[in-house]
Amino acid sequence: METSRLILRQWRESDLDPFAKLNADPQVMQYFPATLSYEQSVQMVERIKIHFDEYGFGLWAVELKEDAQFVGFIGLSVPQFTAYFTPCIEIGWRLAVPFWNQGYASEGAQAVLEFGFTECYLKEIVSFTVPANKASRRVMEKIGMSYIDNFDHPALADGDPLKRHVLYRICKTDWDARQPN
Repeated sequence: METSRLILRQWRESDLDPFAKLNADPQVMQYFPATLSYEQSVQMVERIKIHFDEYGFGLWAVELKEDAQFVGFIGLSVPQFTAYFTPCIEIGWRLAVPFWNQGYASEGAQAVLEFGFTECYLKEIVSFTVPANKASRRVMEKIGMSYIDNFDHPALADGDPLKRHVLYRICKTDWDARQPN
């Protein structure tokens, strides 16, 4: 999948080092329970590949068109927890710090929404984060998602400062209405 500046593609062995570096960065992982070790990043890529095999979509590795630099990931996944809004399909992204605030997350996420609605025939796509993650919330709003509700993430312990999350959603009809005629 391509946008004007990005290539969203399957994962390669050469992605492991920059992906592990991204996951070990406390700034990138600020709104997650912990940074990830190299081995945890490798295991995550393996889970991503299995997800693609199982569902036909997943978290694509993202690189810049101009110089093939690894940017991070953007894609769709099936959350592995139970909440009042699951089962569902989630759109998510994680980019290395040098690629923040340049519109890459929104650009890639728009392409992923199009894929989800036109190729996978999804009826709705959700996203969620902690309330303090203003950058991700801005991306959600920029791509047409609407705030729906707050919820406590069931995978996090009571008292965890990251337990409270905000839920955003976009339905296919809302996405259709945003497309140029």
